[in-house]
Amino acid sequence: MTEILFAVFFILLLLGVPIAFSLGLASVAALYYGSSIPLIILPQKLFNGLNSFPFLAIPLFLLAGNIMAAAQISERLVKLSGLLLGRYPGGLAQMSTGASAFFGAISGSAPATTSAIGSIMIPSMIKRGYPAPLSGAIVASSGALGLIIPPSLTMVVYGAIAEVSIGDLFIAGIVPGIMIALALGLVNYLIARRNNFGQLEQLDRAEKITVVRESGLALLMPLIILGGIYGGIFTPTESAAVACLYGLIVGMLIYRSISFRQLGPLFVQTAISSAVVMYLMGTANAFSYIITSEQIPQAIAAQILDYTSVTMLIMLLVMVLLLIAGTFLDNVAALVLLVPTLGTLVAQSGIDPVYFGVFTVVALAVGNFTPPVGLNLFIASGLSGSSIEATSRSVLPYIAAYVAILLVLILLPGIPLLLL
Repeated sequence: MTEILFAVFFILLLLGVPIAFSLGLASVAALYYGSSIPLIILPQKLFNGLNSFPFLAIPLFLLAGNIMAAAQISERLVKLSGLLLGRYPGGLAQMSTGASAFFGAISGSAPATTSAIGSIMIPSMIKRGYPAPLSGAIVASSGALGLIIPPSLTMVVYGAIAEVSIGDLFIAGIVPGIMIALALGLVNYLIARRNNFGQLEQLDRAEKITVVRESGLALLMPLIILGGIYGGIFTPTESAAVACLYGLIVGMLIYRSISFRQLGPLFVQTAISSAVVMYLMGTANAFSYIITSEQIPQAIAAQILDYTSVTMLIMLLVMVLLLIAGTFLDNVAALVLLVPTLGTLVAQSGIDPVYFGVFTVVALAVGNFTPPVGLNLFIASGLSGSSIEATSRSVLPYIAAYVAILLVLILLPGIPLLLL
C-alpha cells in the first residue's frame, strides 16, 4: 500500500498538481488499490485533521496579519528599523532584515512578511544601486523570520500536532529568532562592505520621536499576546482573537488607515487563505494516517537509532531531512507528514519536544526561500524583476547563515529553552 501511496504522490507532484490534491488523491489510490480499509475512513480522517481547538488560531492570526498589513504597519516598521539600523554599512539591507523581524512578530507568516516589506524595500534598494537579485534575496531570506519569531502560525500547527504547549513554543522561538536576525545582519554587513553599500541619512530629533511613537503601538501586539498567554489571561488560541481586536482598534481608530469598506475584502482574503491551509492539513492528516497505520514512523525511528544513539548525530540527520523536505513541501504539509515520524524518534531519544519544535520550524523556514517551491523566493523575484535563478544564487549566503544557526542549536540545545 505504501508503494502505491508514495508513487502516486510523487507522480502528481511532478505533474504540477497542487500538494493538497496530491496528498488526497494518493491516499484514495492507496486505500482503493492496496488496502481493505474502506474509503469512508478518508473523510473521517480529513475532518479529524481539522477538528482541533488550537487550529482556530490559524485563521485568526491570518486575519490579524491582514489587518496589520491594511493598517500600513509595514511602512512604520520600516521607518523604525531605519532609525535603529540605518547607521550601519548596508543600511537599506539592514532595514529590510530589521523590518522583517518586526513585521514577522505581528503577522506570523513568511509570505506576508516578504510581500509587505519587499514591496517597500526592494524598489528602494534597487534605486540605491543594490543588484535586483540581491535585493530579492535579502527580503526573501529575512521574510522567513515571520515563521520563527512569535507569534508563528507554523508553531501553532506543530504544537497542535505534537501536543506541545504553543505558549512554550512561542517563548522558545524568541532567542533563535533574534540569533537568525543577527546572523542575517552580519551577512548584510559583509556584503555591504565588499560592495561599498553605504549608510542612510540620520533623522533629526523630532523625526525620531515621531517614528518611535507611530511604530510603538504596532510593536505592542506581540508583547500583549505573549504577556497574556504567560500571565494566564488567555490561551494561545484566544490570543489570536485579541490580536485581531487590537489590530482593528489600531488600524481603524488610531491610525485611521482602515475603513469599514475594507473589512469585507479583508475577511474574504483571510477565508480563502485559511481554506487553503486547512484543506492541506486535512488531506495531509489522511496521508499521515496511512503512513502511521503501516508502522513507517516506528520503522524509520528504529533504523536511525540502530545506526546511532548520539543525539547530536540524530539531530544532524534530522536537519538534513528537514532541509530537503522544506524545498519540496509546504511547511504545513511537511509538519503533518513528518511530525508523527520524527515525534517517535524524539520520544525514544529523550529530546525535548519544545526544543525540537523550534528546531523544526527554523529548518523548514529555509525552504521558503530555496527553489523549486520557495514561496518567498517567487514573491521577492517578482517584486525585484529578477529571475528565480539569479535570486537563488544571491540567496546562498543567507542559507548558510540559517544552517549555521541550526548547527549552533544542535551543539547548544538549551538555547531555545533559556526563557522558559
